[in-house]
Amino acid sequence: MASPFLIGCATGFSGDRTDGALPVVQALAARGGGTLIFETLAERTLALAQLARNADPESGYEPLLRELLAPVLADCLRHDIRIVSNFGAANPPAAARAIAALAREQGLPAPRIAVVHGDALTTPEQRALLRERIGATFDEMDVVSATVYLGANEIAEALRAGAQIVVAGRVADPSLTVGPALAHYGWALDDWQRLGRATMAGHMLECGLQVTGGYFCVPGLKEVPDVHVAGYPIAEIDADGGFVITKPDGTGGAVDARTVKEQLLYEVHDPARYLTPDVVADLSQATVRVLGPDRVAVTGITGHARPDELKVNVCHRGGWLAEAEISYAGVQAEARARLAADIVQRRLGSALKVRTDLIGVTSILGDDRGNLLHTKSAGHARDVRLRLAAEHADADIAQQLLREVTALYCCGPAGGGGVRTSLRSRLNMVSCTIPRDAVKSGWSLMEAAQ
Repeated sequence: MASPFLIGCATGFSGDRTDGALPVVQALAARGGGTLIFETLAERTLALAQLARNADPESGYEPLLRELLAPVLADCLRHDIRIVSNFGAANPPAAARAIAALAREQGLPAPRIAVVHGDALTTPEQRALLRERIGATFDEMDVVSATVYLGANEIAEALRAGAQIVVAGRVADPSLTVGPALAHYGWALDDWQRLGRATMAGHMLECGLQVTGGYFCVPGLKEVPDVHVAGYPIAEIDADGGFVITKPDGTGGAVDARTVKEQLLYEVHDPARYLTPDVVADLSQATVRVLGPDRVAVTGITGHARPDELKVNVCHRGGWLAEAEISYAGVQAEARARLAADIVQRRLGSALKVRTDLIGVTSILGDDRGNLLHTKSAGHARDVRLRLAAEHADADIAQQLLREVTALYCCGPAGGGGVRTSLRSRLNMVSCTIPRDAVKSGWSLMEAAQ
């Protein structure tokens, strides 16, 4: 039986740990190579990256790019481990240049780097189509970014052409895995069965430690050994798209039936129709089988013809968010915190709608209107952090909240302290779909010398 194709994932979001790649790379190298992916984009991450690029044309990609790649770049090139990632964010060409510079600094041969393009919707025709799909409110939006979820084809083509590193922006998370599998096995783009299985393999990898015990563990209920040094996941994908999930030997965490089942269903609204740009995956008949310690096979997945349209995220400026906190402790702490909130709300009147959280009493389970807070009588909590928040289109009006909370030092109940305030611009997002033929995607191969 032929050896399976190996793909390891070393991040699940922007800001994830930067030391997860080395054990994965060492495991891949020991087994003859494979592909390393980094998944670093959430829905709003790309808009934040676009703002960074607006401020600096050579910025706008994953801020931790060097920290992620520096420990493993040499080993990946030496052992023929391809690197595929969406860490290009809003500026894949600049990310490629940064990788090329890193290779030069480390005295490495110039890597063949491919850059995927076409996810940013910037042409007048594309913007007119977004207005048609979103409606007249689109005209009122101060758009920061409009990006479409690309699929695996460009990644696969670049790898087939000899790219050692593929840098993308907004591609669907599972496509980071489907692309390398397509390139390795030469599957057809309408081989829905295999694409459906590979898509779910990518889905298992895309959130990093979630499938190896992170985000899963609950003390006393779902124990995970050595989660502080949990290993990032590796998928073994066979020629039919079937896969096994495992992790590097000697790392903490766990891959078992429960971790795999939780990740299999994570963010899946309809198990029979999991929509991606590459395929409609069907995991409604999936079976999870433990093969051994930290080795779990998933079978029974199939797929159907891909959607006719692609998903788009449009991020736009959404005014300002003001947040302020102050602490109360000791006798009548909760009552003092409630009085402080009441003072601020009365002084602001109708200028701002303020959310009140009593951290340590009611916050996460609360709501913006404060229904739980108002229906729950004051208790006897002796350690309370009061958080007040409000949003407004006008920064000056939003800032009134910060001034009023700061004033509580001397103008509020006794013993308040530790005031912290912040004023941040907000990003809102709307989504729609557009026809595939409205998207002009592709890739290009650059030389490190550029």
